Amino acid sequence: MGRIIALDYGRKRTGIAVTDELQLIASGLTTVLTKELLQFLESYIQKETVEQIVIGEPKQMNNEPSESEVEIKSFIEKLTKKLPKIPIIRQDERFTSKMAMSSMIAGGMGKKKRQNKALVDEISATLILQAYLNRM
Repeated sequence: MGRIIALDYGRKRTGIAVTDELQLIASGLTTVLTKELLQFLESYIQKETVEQIVIGEPKQMNNEPSESEVEIKSFIEKLTKKLPKIPIIRQDERFTSKMAMSSMIAGGMGKKKRQNKALVDEISATLILQAYLNRM
């Protein structure tokens, strides 16, 4: 089995999470600048076996796509051309940033660390991946 990668895609930064090889546990991997995301993924996939890529699907409360969906779809087209053999799955990402912040508070993380947006993005990607694993 290969790993599953999840992305919390953002205009500036993208949080990345990954499963173990048995696809049981979702863990935060890193946050990268979005402009470097394709290069990062290509490099990671050369080192690790990746079975799927899960990308957060931002929706508004009325279930309509969020504004950022246009950029995400453009990225998915580029990703599909670069890595055509890896399936891309979408996962609803509503409330992941709020949940990430709540988990940081519950874990006793200090205010200064909670202001680290890159860490919030990484935790959000982990929540997206865990939600996907839960529905498998």
